[in-house]
Amino acid sequence: MDNPVKTLSLFAGYGIELEYMIVHRDDLDVLSISDRILKEVAGEYVNEVKRGAIAWSNEVVLHVIELKSNGPAANLYELPQLFLDSIRNINEILAGMDGMLMPTAMHPWMNPYLETRLWPHDETEIYDSYNRIFNCRGHGWSNLQSMHINLPFADDTEFAQLHSAIRLLLPVLPAIAASSPVMEGELTGLMDTRLETYRRNAELIPSIAGLVVPEPMTSRQEYETTLLQPMYADIAPHDPEKILQEEWLNSRGAIARFERNTIEIRVLDTQESPVADLAIASLVVAVLKKLSTGDWIPLPNQLKLPTEVLAGIFTDIIRNSEKTIIDNRDYLAAFNFPDHRCEAQELWQYLFEAAPIEAPGDNPELVEALRFILKHGPLARRIARPLKQGYRRPKLKEVYRVLCTCLDKGEMFEGID
Repeated sequence: MDNPVKTLSLFAGYGIELEYMIVHRDDLDVLSISDRILKEVAGEYVNEVKRGAIAWSNEVVLHVIELKSNGPAANLYELPQLFLDSIRNINEILAGMDGMLMPTAMHPWMNPYLETRLWPHDETEIYDSYNRIFNCRGHGWSNLQSMHINLPFADDTEFAQLHSAIRLLLPVLPAIAASSPVMEGELTGLMDTRLETYRRNAELIPSIAGLVVPEPMTSRQEYETTLLQPMYADIAPHDPEKILQEEWLNSRGAIARFERNTIEIRVLDTQESPVADLAIASLVVAVLKKLSTGDWIPLPNQLKLPTEVLAGIFTDIIRNSEKTIIDNRDYLAAFNFPDHRCEAQELWQYLFEAAPIEAPGDNPELVEALRFILKHGPLARRIARPLKQGYRRPKLKEVYRVLCTCLDKGEMFEGID
């Protein structure tokens, strides 16, 4: 099939997107003014402003702003400082509006049914359609912030390699990236509450999200025929004007974007600072490189792992993160792991050693951040530790105020007493 887009080969460039909440500086409640931030820079209401290597853009709700690499980045290790510069710039703007940015994947006490304000400017027909069909005033639509990693492929061969590798790794990604143990002011009992709400946000039309873990695919033709076209047919009765019948309607945890020949990974919660996000992204990329070469197991064997099995591991990881027991022999064999049973943390420690990240000498902070996460657990675990049974809102605010400081300073969250 002809493709007019300019293509990059596997791992020849990287696209990173980071979403952050905007909150009141005093009480940390959500503050719905992303349009005012963009207007402050552009002089008018716009969907996006470009700030050198980083662009700022709107999201479906007004209390969230997205920062993203402005085009494919040649490497990941230069991005933490670039993102941090934008974060500080936005915080300077927000200081005059009594606001600041908050990290993590969910606001800890937002009531989305009362506080959600949708983007009111350009492209409202898309947001209005989503809202009419699914009701975006819910946690699964309006209270979830994530990091997206966009990785390129040049042709069907590279697409099959990359898609299969992502499909295998995706179930265990929340074990290092979960950052959402709190919702509506309470510990939920899940380490990745965002993903639990995300996987249920389109239940009206199950084909949109599937099992979140993607099905095995080996070509664009197969993807469009067996996944996209049935999904478009399922939503058609609700979307007669075909506003949403585009490839981005797909809500799986990784989706093909043939308009730019990339696969977008969506299951990584936003962390406390860009160095943590990019450290995780660097390790994800390093492992995907190993998987895509077929060094551990060849592509035909990768494709045989049932989606239902992978989805089962994924839902377990959402609940217990790095402490999840993985005892599926075939799954562990896909990484050449030397045992048939382990905790997810043990698997990630093995992957960290077996797949060294790119150019660590150029940014040793990335390696140190990974060591910190592997030692102390994902951010969700560090958030939950001080929030013991019977904690009160002031303690919750104390934790998240420290997280806001970590974001502005570019530091790891070590927890509080």
